[in-house]
Amino acid sequence: MIVIFEQEYLGELYEVGQANDKKHRFQPQIVRKYIRIVDLMKEQANVMDLTKYVGLHYEHLHGDKDGLSSVKVNDQYRIEFREILEGDKTIAEVVGITELSNHYK
Repeated sequence: MIVIFEQEYLGELYEVGQANDKKHRFQPQIVRKYIRIVDLMKEQANVMDLTKYVGLHYEHLHGDKDGLSSVKVNDQYRIEFREILEGDKTIAEVVGITELSNHYK
């Protein structure tokens, strides 16, 4: 699976381990888990392979986040991403991560 980062701070978190702006600061253990999950996503052939990892709680979102999917980083944070289909394939192989959010706020 190919992972692309829609927002710059998400790429910085993955590549550097921290974001340059103060708005997107996360605790070190959250960043480490985020990096592990992105690495896991990159290892999968497609997004349906994420369902075999029960702890990730892979799901399609509804309501105002319709069209996005998510996996959990921990009980408080999740990675939200858009599944992008290439051609007429029914399996998404390109994933754009759109937000690392505290979904209880």
